[in-house]
Amino acid sequence: MARTIVEEFDSLIATARANQVGAAGRLAVGFSTSLSVGNLRSTLLDFKERSPQVELATAEKSRTQLVRMLRNGTLDVVIVTGEVTSPSNCKSWPLWSERILATLAQEHPLASRDVLYWTDLRCETVLLNQSDPGPEIENLLNSKLVLASDRPKIERHDVSRGAIKALVSMKMGLSLVLESDLGAVLPSPVYRELRDGSGPTRIGLSAFWQADNENPALGSFLKLLRERYPSPTPDL
Repeated sequence: MARTIVEEFDSLIATARANQVGAAGRLAVGFSTSLSVGNLRSTLLDFKERSPQVELATAEKSRTQLVRMLRNGTLDVVIVTGEVTSPSNCKSWPLWSERILATLAQEHPLASRDVLYWTDLRCETVLLNQSDPGPEIENLLNSKLVLASDRPKIERHDVSRGAIKALVSMKMGLSLVLESDLGAVLPSPVYRELRDGSGPTRIGLSAFWQADNENPALGSFLKLLRERYPSPTPDL
């Protein structure tokens, strides 16, 4: 009996120590990009390999929802494109960037080209999701094609990214996605890199978290991010 009590006590101490150094516990990560391929997928896999005892919870939501969940403590960290309207005590860390790709049905006339330029979209119908990163991609498109007469017809849909791709396969138009969407299943997918005169167009992603969040698992995750994506000008 005494030995059992001692073993249970030792187990509690070990668990407490693991929680304290971030080797155990729970980490909630929010995002609005794809997990099909790319840096987010590999980062989460790396974290689980380093901290197998940490329960990893994920949430794919719109940017507004993610910020709300970060503010109320439901999420420990969010990874999104661009900036967020966040609480004053929110910290950030710039991560990787991803190329913008056009996705088209195989039969689309532009599918025969190896790469596309923003000006190639002038007479097209572009299907975008109302959730992120759709609005940011639309802003980028407007900045590349300054004249309203040069811009394509834009249709905004309140559906998932998968549904947008289904509409593309139905020849309802083309869409613009991040390169992490490359691994997603799509009937007859064709992806083409979008360029301007300077080369491929990219969008950056950053991590945001609450400065007063003392979750040790978050500390371990942020350490991993800084190792994988060192930044010369971090927001410490």
